[in-house]
Amino acid sequence: MSLSTLKKSNSLDKLLGAVQADGGGGEKKSYVDDRLWKPVMDKSGNGYAVIRFLPAVEGEDMPWAKVWNHAFQGPTGQWYIENSLTTVGQNDPVSEMNSAYWNSGVESDKEIARKQKRKLSFYANIYVVKDPANPQNEGGVFLYKFGKKIFDKVMDVMQPEFEDETPINPFDFWGGANFKLKLQKKDGYWNYDKSEFDRQSPLLDDDDALEAIWKKQHSLTAFVASDQFKSYEDLKKRLDYVLGTKSTRTSAQQEETEYDNYAAAEQKAVSEEDVMRKLEDSYQASKGTETTTTSDDDDDPMSYFAKLADS
Repeated sequence: MSLSTLKKSNSLDKLLGAVQADGGGGEKKSYVDDRLWKPVMDKSGNGYAVIRFLPAVEGEDMPWAKVWNHAFQGPTGQWYIENSLTTVGQNDPVSEMNSAYWNSGVESDKEIARKQKRKLSFYANIYVVKDPANPQNEGGVFLYKFGKKIFDKVMDVMQPEFEDETPINPFDFWGGANFKLKLQKKDGYWNYDKSEFDRQSPLLDDDDALEAIWKKQHSLTAFVASDQFKSYEDLKKRLDYVLGTKSTRTSAQQEETEYDNYAAAEQKAVSEEDVMRKLEDSYQASKGTETTTTSDDDDDPMSYFAKLADS
């Protein structure tokens, strides 16, 4: 598809249709990805940047990828941090367990389900218009990982509630709008409530420059490829170990060694903030249920673990 074809197409209906339609085992990869952009909070507890969501890359239908994962600590002290097979429409052992807990009607079981619930994340290509904390990022194309709260703001402009508001496609080069990301710390956690879209405007007035940006974008289908998910059997094995239901000691010791080695490699390759953000997902699990609630990736990644260290 050429840029001129992209310019003529109006994909807002397709995007809304995809949202409405939403109701194999692989090697673990490092969390480090220099393609990912993240906002930065200053010493006063605020952060600000302006970004532009970009259209789908050539050969892909959607400008975002949607991934469910689980991240929680079991009674053994071990962590379960895995992508959920429900992302790709398959049965997942944690989701099955949580559904059984929730449907038992016992409050203590529901609490377990809340702590182990799924977390929803989105990935999209963005163009960084303004980044005061890291101005070297301005004019660059990055991947952006965000939670449901920001996705809801995207949906608000795609499908506004009031009849005097015109729906827009924020992923459009010409008819989209810049997103003013405003970050605050509330009750010790990151909050994006004040973030908002600016008025509609072309990203740039030069189609050649837009095409160059389009060619720099990254594939999103890679986030839901088969190598991003372990098999049901491997996930069940890990879950049993984390929960302390592993029956074979030799297998448990072998798996513990594998995960210890994995954790050591992560610690070497990833900054402390990245590790804490990943682990802090488990705390967010206490805010809702497996099947009915999602948490936002909008909190300070260090604060929960700082509290644990002080306790």
